[in-house]
Order: sequence, then structure tokens, then C-alpha cells
Amino acid sequence: MNEWEWQLLEDKTPVDELTIAGRELKPGDRVRLSPRAGGDILDIALRGQIAIVERIEQDYEGKVHLSVVLEEDPGRDLGLLRQPGHRFFFDPSEVEPLPPNEQGPHAPIQKPRILVAGIGNIFLGDDGFGVEVAQRLAKSSFPDSVRVEDFGLRGFDLAYALQDGYDATILVDAFPNGEPPGTVYVVEVDTKAESDESAQEGFMQPHAMNPMNVLRMARAMQGQLKRVLLVGCEPASFGGEEGAMGLSPAVEAAVEEAVTVITRLVERTLEETQPSRTN
Repeated sequence: MNEWEWQLLEDKTPVDELTIAGRELKPGDRVRLSPRAGGDILDIALRGQIAIVERIEQDYEGKVHLSVVLEEDPGRDLGLLRQPGHRFFFDPSEVEPLPPNEQGPHAPIQKPRILVAGIGNIFLGDDGFGVEVAQRLAKSSFPDSVRVEDFGLRGFDLAYALQDGYDATILVDAFPNGEPPGTVYVVEVDTKAESDESAQEGFMQPHAMNPMNVLRMARAMQGQLKRVLLVGCEPASFGGEEGAMGLSPAVEAAVEEAVTVITRLVERTLEETQPSRTN
């Protein structure tokens, strides 16, 4: 990452409110989206949709950005948009605040409490383990408070996702730890010490999407990382040259075990994060 990119990430400042077309806009308000003309198919799908402002930010150049969440997903049946709860970023000129009589009451945004993130490169043999596990978990009937996504090599997307204040994040990845291929591990990452390379040496260089680097990036973006678990699998090989698709037999056999382990971790975490009940 270039120095200017780090500066861009570090210098975003939250803004309490913003005036657009003579109306005060603040997080929680409803807006109508109006992306600039000439955009792609995603812009066409978003045009005219109602969204809720989740965050207003000002970058180091003084430019203001709006982070919004759609009330509905117009591209659900077309596969155009990501799963519900995904944030989109707009310039103030691309949103229209709804009038006061259309601002509320509306249901608060329910943020998922658990993120399950598959990591890896399907073109490097066993490095595709995290991707395969995430794709199978995506078919599970988890509650809305659990978000499962295959991030592949999209480190920036994962770093942005980690800004959403999850109670727990489960990273799914292949990494060598000196055990027989196919061995499944569960490791709790010390998020306060992830900059100590010696403490996390086993996770440092398995592939281009480095989990520890993503955690550092998320912290540089002022993300409040809570509990982070790494569910990994000992690879037989990372495929050597790029283009070696497919998991080895030992790692392929470990995918279902990882799915079971993660499902139990999710269930246990949901129980632990339930609000306490009083009689």
C-alpha cells in the first residue's frame, strides 16, 4: 500500500450532520439515491432507491462521503448487489433527503453481530480453502445477525467490513502450522498485538490476502475490533504456480469439518452475546 493510501484511510473524520438542499442530514435519516448519470448497471439498480444514512465522513482533503444502507435490495433476484446490510458510499450531490414527514418512525438498522469471512485464492490449490468453506456456509440458515461472505483476495473490502462493529469476526483461511495436511485449527487472535509479527509469524505469508495485514488496515481506519477467531486448515500445498485450481484430497475432506466447527462457534457466540434476561 502506498503512503498516500494509508493517509487516506487514517484521516477520515466522522461528521455529525450535513446540510443538503437546505435540509439537515444526520446518521439515521432516510434519503433517495440519485447516482450520477453515465454509471454502470449497479448505479441503474440503485437509482431512486431509499436508503438510510449510516455514517457521514470527511476525508483528509475535506471531501464529504455518505455511507448508506439500502432499505430494500432491488438487485436481489439479479445478483447485482451484495447481501443485505452492505454499505454503499455516495457524494452528497447524489442523495436527496426525504422530507420530515417521511423520515420516521422507521425501524433501526440491525447490524449483524458476527462476520464469517472466507479468505483465499482459488487459483493456488489449497489456498482456496477459506473460499470453499464460506460458499458452503452461505447456504446455511443462520439468523440475520450473522453475515457470511467470500472475500477471496479483496483485502480492502474486508477491512471496510470490519468497521461495522461486529461482536465477533471469524476468519477462514489456509495456513501452515507444521501439522498433517487437513488439520483444522481454531486460534483466537490478539487484536491488540497483531502488529507484533513474531507473535503471529505462522499467519504472515501464506498468500497475497494476509489476514494480519487486513487487521492492521482495519485498525488504521479506526475500526473497533472485538473478538477475532481464525479457523484455519493445514494445507498440503498452496499450488505452486498460479492456475493450480482445486483442493488437495486432505484439505477437501476438512471442509465439512470446518463448516461444523464454525457453525458451533457461531451458535456459541450468539448465545454469549444475547442480552441478559431479567425475571
